[in-house]
Amino acid sequence: MALDGLRGWAAVVVLLHHTLEIAKPYLAPASGQPVVPGTLWWWLTETPLKLLTAGQEAVVVFFVLSGLVVALPALKSTGRYSWAAFLASRFVRIYLPVWGALLLASALIAVFPRSESRVTAHSWLADSNATTVQGSMLFDEATLSRYSFDIVNTLWSLRWEMVFAVLLPLYVLAARRLRRLWLPVGLAAVAATVAGFVIRDGTLSYLPAFFLGTLVAANLDGLREWARERRGSRWFGPASLAVLVLSAGCLIATWLARPVAPAGTPLSLALTGLSVVGALGLVLLAIAPSGVARRLSTRPSQWLGRISFSLYLVHVPLLATAGFLLRDSRWPLVALVAIPASLVAAALFARLIETPAHRLARRVGREVARRTARPALTPVPTPERAASA
Repeated sequence: MALDGLRGWAAVVVLLHHTLEIAKPYLAPASGQPVVPGTLWWWLTETPLKLLTAGQEAVVVFFVLSGLVVALPALKSTGRYSWAAFLASRFVRIYLPVWGALLLASALIAVFPRSESRVTAHSWLADSNATTVQGSMLFDEATLSRYSFDIVNTLWSLRWEMVFAVLLPLYVLAARRLRRLWLPVGLAAVAATVAGFVIRDGTLSYLPAFFLGTLVAANLDGLREWARERRGSRWFGPASLAVLVLSAGCLIATWLARPVAPAGTPLSLALTGLSVVGALGLVLLAIAPSGVARRLSTRPSQWLGRISFSLYLVHVPLLATAGFLLRDSRWPLVALVAIPASLVAAALFARLIETPAHRLARRVGREVARRTARPALTPVPTPERAASA
């Protein structure tokens, strides 16, 4: 339950991140100018308040969560696990909501035309959101075959989710073989992530995050037992708080270090890689009997968890539509309109699109598993058995 809550709040952070992107031209200093301490932009980006809008880092949390949740059934399976059934089910689970989000975004663009003259040039709204929809672009985004996306630009992360789904047997095999070596293997995965961000390689930047989640899944029973045994000790609460603070710090380390490590420098990129450590720490706190887990299990957190995937898919089309209609210069009004609209639309999208997609995915998975199951072998009768028959 707490993992659902963590996913829900991560989706809210992505929503706030893109809302801040709309306000950026009017809050951030001019290009090449330093951030002035004490300004609103400084408070929002170079202090712990950055946790509220750390969108890229929240996506890393999604990746670690997927590594844990998606791999767990395969790791727990005691019989023959149908990888074909898993992949077919995962395809339906991901692609149907993606297509629904693309149809919603395309409809909004058609009904509410977007003029670049209404937004700041070279801003996130102008550069990362389509103003028209072309067939080839729609096809590429619908297949998740692009590296960057303009109709629904959050789809970039789902491309990595599908890569992970295809590679899941290798992840599970590696996690099973290496689960007792979790510390050196985990450190190697973190090092690979840091290297990936430094050299700007997406494969190294993101795929190790899924493996860290899979490694947690392979050790989940032991981790939970360890946490339960120590739950009553007097240092468990302070230790949990220390892990929370450390995880939060790692998650936004690159932002807190901006005064000494400007964006784009090797040090800043390396610190961005540490976000995977922060994401891992938050996931561990969610599976342990900690105060964090209890708060993530409350009704509001669970509701956000239920609509998290839908919120992730629909909020950018709505934010962009509001931004173009109202102009980004009115960013407070854009936020006031688009944030509640995104939550309502996500709830409706979850009920009408995502939940039916879940049900269909389960049916498809069961059917593929049935069709690909090995038939029981019929023993070949020996001459003696044949004679006795």
